[in-house]
Amino acid sequence: ILKTLNSWFWWENIWMPINVTWAHFVDRDGLVFPKPHQLYATIPYAFVLLIIRFFSERYVAIPLAKALGIKNVRRVKPQPNPVLESYFRECSRHPSQSEIQGLAKKCNCTARLVEKWFRRRRNLEIPTVLRKFQEAFWRFSFYLTSSIAGFIFLYDKPWFYDIWQTWVGYPFQTLLPSQYWYYMTEISFYWSLLFTLGIDNRRKADFLAHVVHHLAAIGLMSGSWCGNYVRLGTLVMFVHDTADFWLEAAKMFNYARWEKTCNVLFVIFSIAFFITRIILFPFWILRATLYQPTYYSTTPVIAYFLFNGQLLILQGLHLYWGYLIFKILRRFIFLK
Repeated sequence: ILKTLNSWFWWENIWMPINVTWAHFVDRDGLVFPKPHQLYATIPYAFVLLIIRFFSERYVAIPLAKALGIKNVRRVKPQPNPVLESYFRECSRHPSQSEIQGLAKKCNCTARLVEKWFRRRRNLEIPTVLRKFQEAFWRFSFYLTSSIAGFIFLYDKPWFYDIWQTWVGYPFQTLLPSQYWYYMTEISFYWSLLFTLGIDNRRKADFLAHVVHHLAAIGLMSGSWCGNYVRLGTLVMFVHDTADFWLEAAKMFNYARWEKTCNVLFVIFSIAFFITRIILFPFWILRATLYQPTYYSTTPVIAYFLFNGQLLILQGLHLYWGYLIFKILRRFIFLK
């Protein structure tokens, strides 16, 4: 069954234009092509990024937070109690008064002590300001580094200025070393975010949107790697990263209670977000993926619909987040 599914998944009519096979993608005459098996390396690379994250958060983010006046608040742990712990995990974190009375009888203690235990136990689940600062610092560091690296990799490429160049010579476009590392690092980063979803600061408002975004990003980048849509892929990654580090910087100063700096950075982020995600992405990137391929092939392959479907999902998330950002800006401007 797995062998059959594998043959269906790598069926050339899904990925390649007509009369093109996987055999055409063997390195030759100085041309180097992306290989699907290279994506396996993103998993160990993700753990490398997690190690880098650990040391950067501990030895850079914490001293920086202290310099900005953020204190490490130590929360009091409740006394170990298997009965209350089991109830907290399996039943409710906010027991009613009658449930508290019943638990107090089981534990042979007062209802006030049970209430105190649950309050302290709930507080342990809330990330401290320092922990939030560390997470924002890591994301800020990655997005800023990725944006700078992306600009260095792309500024001298013709397709950075003329989007039609992304299709010239397709699918026999050689893979550059900078493109390899750009892809591997980005995919590994989103793997690392998925691995740490359970321990990172959970955002109730858009947690599901983040999960969908990370999965769509990994699927889109991996698929574009296999189909050699690398030129377009690097542009998509660059457009996404250039706005994100402003948001993470705003969060860092928000946690440090530098209100004016936070507000300025958030306004800059909002402008960058609307330019890159609401204008450039649909009218530049999506135009290149939806409209321009019809000039190079009269018969779109299945991958055309798969990739554009995922890109449209991302655009839907952009509109959703743009709506949230607009609500915040409206409150900021009109309600102070």
